[in-house]
Order: sequence, then C-alpha cells, then structure tokens
Amino acid sequence: MTDVPFLTPLSPNQQRAFGLTEPWPLALADRVRFAELDPLNHVNNVAYLIWFEGARVTYFKHVGLTTYTAPDSEPRIVIRRGEIDWLQEMRADEEYVVVTRTVDYRTTSFTLRQEIWSGGTVRAAFTCVIVLLMPDGSGRMPIPEPVRDRFHAVDGVERRVDAP
Repeated sequence: MTDVPFLTPLSPNQQRAFGLTEPWPLALADRVRFAELDPLNHVNNVAYLIWFEGARVTYFKHVGLTTYTAPDSEPRIVIRRGEIDWLQEMRADEEYVVVTRTVDYRTTSFTLRQEIWSGGTVRAAFTCVIVLLMPDGSGRMPIPEPVRDRFHAVDGVERRVDAP
C-alpha cells in the first residue's frame, strides 16, 4: 500500500484496505525501519513496544485524556500491567498498522487493547491496564466523564455499573 498516510489516523475504508476486518477507533500506519531490525533481520521485540507506545500517546490525545502540555492539571497516565503476544515475525520495509481501543474501564483505570496488523494478519497484540493518577501523584484520579462517554460511543465499551 504505497498511498497510505503514515502516522496519521486512518479512516475505516483505509483500515479495511489494509486487511482489518472491522475498523478500530484509532489506527496508525507506518513502515518497518532498518534500525528496528535485529541481527536476524527480524523486527526487534522492543520495536513493537515502541510502536504500541506511539499509538497510545496519540489515542490518549484523541480521547481527550491529555494534551501532554498541562502537567499541573492533566492526569499522570501509568501502565499498571501489560501483556504482549508476539504472533508472527516482521521484516524490513513491511507496512503495518497499529490499532488501539479501550475494552473495559473502572472508576480510575481502563484496559486498552492494541494490535499490529501487516499483510492482513495480526502480528502482535498488547493488552494493558492504565491507571490515572492526580497531577501531583497524590492518589488516583477518576476518568473524566467525556472520556468515559467516548469509550461507549466510539470504542463500544459497555456501561460500567461501578463507574460514576
């Protein structure tokens, strides 16, 4: 796919053209770089984590959780737990898409699911629990209502009975 806009959110049609069966709330395309390869010419395991991180940062901005410009008023965003599955190797110059969505939430934390797609298949998957802390780190911060509303309207998360 040579006309894919890299590092720009993809439309549902662009996502389907990349081989995704259903569009995700956020999808970013890119291409494997030489610096991301290991001595066997496979993508190094650390590169996947960097790709997931880049998509998470963009996702947090898109859902209105942070702008990363107001540390005195925006939450501290912490990964409490993460689990990755490397499913299929990737090589130099492969184009890929990192997709991101919230799949569950509580009052001060939410579960994020991310996948890397290339060639119509999932190559890696990452699930993590994100905790929001007060800007000064003094305790947990509730997920803002507009963000929770977006989790429902855009990400398709079921309403939580334990959330405010």
